[in-house]
Amino acid sequence: MGTLVIDCDRCAVRGAACHDCVVSVLLGPPVGVVWDADERRAVDALAEAGMVPRLRLVPASDRKPA
Repeated sequence: MGTLVIDCDRCAVRGAACHDCVVSVLLGPPVGVVWDADERRAVDALAEAGMVPRLRLVPASDRKPA
């Protein structure tokens, strides 16, 4: 697990899922975020404990056609 770059502008569910995304809860709706492996594990642990919602990022390039 390396660095995770979260580019909200490229998220396929931006708008519809922002209210339930850990990025919006922790930081507000940012343009982009970079988390290293330690930060990602910490956010995952917070989500597992129910303290924050899960990351809802769906990169547009990874989105499956409907």
